[in-house]
Amino acid sequence: MSRWEVKIAGFGGQGIILAGYLLGKAAAVYDRRHATMVQSYGPEARGSACNSQVIIADEPIYYPYLTEPDVLIAMSQEGYARFAPEVKPGGLLIVEQDLVTLDAARLREEGSGGDIVRLYTLPATKIAEELGHRIVANIVMLGFLCALAPIVSPSGMREAVRSSFPKSAIELNLMAFEAGYERGRLSRSADDRV
Repeated sequence: MSRWEVKIAGFGGQGIILAGYLLGKAAAVYDRRHATMVQSYGPEARGSACNSQVIIADEPIYYPYLTEPDVLIAMSQEGYARFAPEVKPGGLLIVEQDLVTLDAARLREEGSGGDIVRLYTLPATKIAEELGHRIVANIVMLGFLCALAPIVSPSGMREAVRSSFPKSAIELNLMAFEAGYERGRLSRSADDRV
């Protein structure tokens, strides 16, 4: 049985809730699995803290809230500081490297006890800007995640993207997904060589 708990954290305007929605849609609609999503906003809309919690499983999900995240995508410093300690041992921590400063002391401390997480950094916003619009940084992150962990299929995520945007935005979002996916594939290949 496969079950994944994924938290995506950042601030309003980064597409955090949309990223959670797309991940769940890819799983439920295109990969034919079970998925739930819970979202949380700060009191303001744009610029305040927000996160989405997604559970994806082969079996029905009876409780929609995360208990021990397997994955955290942190796209803001606040999201990293608040939620990184919750990631389960051996879990996956992906951070936006240009917006998050890692706490080296805490990483060493966690690592010494055998509770280390798999850490990856990605300049998702920079990659998105190179594609023409920083707003697709969330989709870059989803591509990266798809290459690193078998949470949803790449084809399912591509279909979720295709079916969720107006025609004028599909090409840019698919390019963002592919850019992140390629970076993730290269990171995974580098890990396999170690």
